[in-house]
Amino acid sequence: MKPRTHESAEGHVCGTAIYTDEQHPPQGLLSLWPVQSPHAHARILRIDAGDAARMPGVVRVLTAADVPGENDTGPILHDEPLIATDTVRFHGQAVAWVVAADEAQARAAAACVQVDYAPLAPCLSIADAIAREQFHLPPARVARGDAATALDLAPHRVCGEVTIGGQDHFYLETQASWVQLDADGLIQITSSTQHPTETQIIVARVLGIASNRVVCRCLRMGGGFGGKETQANPSAAIAALAAWTTGRPVRIKLSRQLDMQMTGKRHPFFARYEAGFDDDGVLHALRVALYADGGWSCDLSPPVLMRAMVHVDNAYFCPHVEIVGRIAKTNLASNTAFRGFGGPQGMLVGEDILARIAAELNLPAERVRERNFYRDDGDGARNETPYGQPVVDNHLPELWARLKRDSDFDARRRAIAQFNAAHRDVKRGIAITPVKFGISFNKTEYNQAGALVHIYTDGSIQLNHGGTEMGQGLHTKMLAVASRVLGVDAGTIHVMPTSTDKVPNTSATAASSGSDLNGQAVKAACETLRDRLVPVAASMLGCAPEHVRFADGCVSATDAQGGLAFAEVVHAAYNARISLSATGYYRTPGLSWDPKQGRGHPFYYFAFGAAVSEVEVCGFTGVHTLRRVDLLHDVGDSLAELIDRGQIEGGFVQGMGWLTCEELRWNDKGRLLTDAPSTYKIPTLGEVPHDFRVSLFRRSRAPSTNVIFHSKGVGEPPLMLALSVREALREAIGAFATTPRPVVLTSPATPEAVFVAIERARAVEPLAVAEALDV
Repeated sequence: MKPRTHESAEGHVCGTAIYTDEQHPPQGLLSLWPVQSPHAHARILRIDAGDAARMPGVVRVLTAADVPGENDTGPILHDEPLIATDTVRFHGQAVAWVVAADEAQARAAAACVQVDYAPLAPCLSIADAIAREQFHLPPARVARGDAATALDLAPHRVCGEVTIGGQDHFYLETQASWVQLDADGLIQITSSTQHPTETQIIVARVLGIASNRVVCRCLRMGGGFGGKETQANPSAAIAALAAWTTGRPVRIKLSRQLDMQMTGKRHPFFARYEAGFDDDGVLHALRVALYADGGWSCDLSPPVLMRAMVHVDNAYFCPHVEIVGRIAKTNLASNTAFRGFGGPQGMLVGEDILARIAAELNLPAERVRERNFYRDDGDGARNETPYGQPVVDNHLPELWARLKRDSDFDARRRAIAQFNAAHRDVKRGIAITPVKFGISFNKTEYNQAGALVHIYTDGSIQLNHGGTEMGQGLHTKMLAVASRVLGVDAGTIHVMPTSTDKVPNTSATAASSGSDLNGQAVKAACETLRDRLVPVAASMLGCAPEHVRFADGCVSATDAQGGLAFAEVVHAAYNARISLSATGYYRTPGLSWDPKQGRGHPFYYFAFGAAVSEVEVCGFTGVHTLRRVDLLHDVGDSLAELIDRGQIEGGFVQGMGWLTCEELRWNDKGRLLTDAPSTYKIPTLGEVPHDFRVSLFRRSRAPSTNVIFHSKGVGEPPLMLALSVREALREAIGAFATTPRPVVLTSPATPEAVFVAIERARAVEPLAVAEALDV
């Protein structure tokens, strides 16, 4: 079977794939530029746009007073003004927007808008928020058993803290929207959005009109990673407001610097933990306090925090658990969804705890990890999460053993020990870490999808579904589903841009569920159409309906020679006045979640994987080289193997960037200093491992869940495989120590952070070095 390649691969490579800001410009197209606050927290005393309004090309200067509906874009809480009113709450927040004939004129005029402020004391970190008791929403809690008593009774006990940095999405295409009013007064939006329906809802809210007067479509995105799930809405809304007030089409495309300054990131986290365990390193009790930096508004922080809380366990069972989470309210850009949606931060905390236990007992970390795995021993005693969901179809022990064997882990660990003994200033480390990641939206009602499929009389097919394409290959997988059900070549099917007037009330393309949800909806629509064609084909073939077979573009009777062309049967159905258009709908079964109790069945299934990473670290600089990576990941029965391999490789590299080099820095005024590629380091080809081995896990038994054609979501879980890099760095740093001791490592583990950790391991007083490097 020929490998299924990305349906837009040629367009991506040749530059013919059209993105939002590359459309043919309509006549009279206007552009936007923001007037940004130079303060992280201040009262707005006066805005004078008189000089700016008189500048060449300027059509209008928009302020909060121009909003006809609700001046709010918050997806959960209505706490996020589109344009600041009386107070600014982060550095770079827009207090006004200039609408002009082109972007250069808008930018020049924005610099001439005069704004008077009364600065207020900003809150710029989780530590500040904790000290001030400044939080969004009450605490969240997930618990089982009696953690306090079990900690007191445990043979051993450790406590620690973990600081986890954020991450910029750094999608290739920044936030972009084009908006115009059509002849019927409808708002037509083309947006680089992962959630067209929510963009539609937010724009309608801001304009004070019904949703049926707003159409939002997404051509494709040049990357999203969660950063266009909610953060695309303000761009679309301000462009819609400008089009509404001027009556002309309007475009917005943020520059890279504006995008990094004005949009949220992966949430920074801070964690405190206590763990109780026995002589073998087996967990008895765990108590964790998690703090997420939500930024100035709530955005999606509550579900991000909750997913972090229910992924602290990762692949490990603990009988007594108490996890409490808070969302810090700071004067920074509002943090948001990012690939993994809090899961990576929670799992990092869990892996830090297991590594600390291994160090305390002087045991190999992989042995401690293995001993704590969820296992189905028949009685379910070690097979239920702290939130009450059984871990079914748990392939991890088998997957783990296979990866250790295939990566030659034990022999390489022995070779590394010999290398380290022979080298004083360069050390190597190797680590293997697991991934257990829940697949489904935390918010149960989002686990639904729709599709609309048309068959034309020539046998060609038009496919509409509610998911959005951001380079991840969702459209390619939907082609695979439709062609498989209808028995036709994928070349006869055309996937249309996602649009709210074709498929309404869509969920975001997120949570690694795009293929699961939309695939089932497409399958349902195609099955409806196929079922309508079966009686027609049976009559034409002279066989019973149950013997009709669709395959390879032909319709035939089972085991019969020859058959009919698919188009021939379709035309006969049209002549018989049978509808050749159908909708499909799907909702994920068996889901439940009680956020107040922190219990339920929030995930349809779990994705499993494991990674082995080997690093070499320079003791003089803290610079490391990733020598080899072995990944083994469970994607089920892949819908498109090349796409899945790409997701695994890309997810790992993005996770590696978050954990090792992507460092966000602000000054003491709340201004983001790392707002360009010159100051914010994403992984390049030089950071990709020299020896990069990716394998797909082949299951030895059938799954118990009915995921689309037994595939599995693959968008997010591979990112957490990169935790093996962090743990390998910990092993290498520990090798510099004269006596075994726990290694404290901040995240990201930049060369500076690694160097400080090495100095600590060598028992050299690190205080002066740490203060000098601000690590």
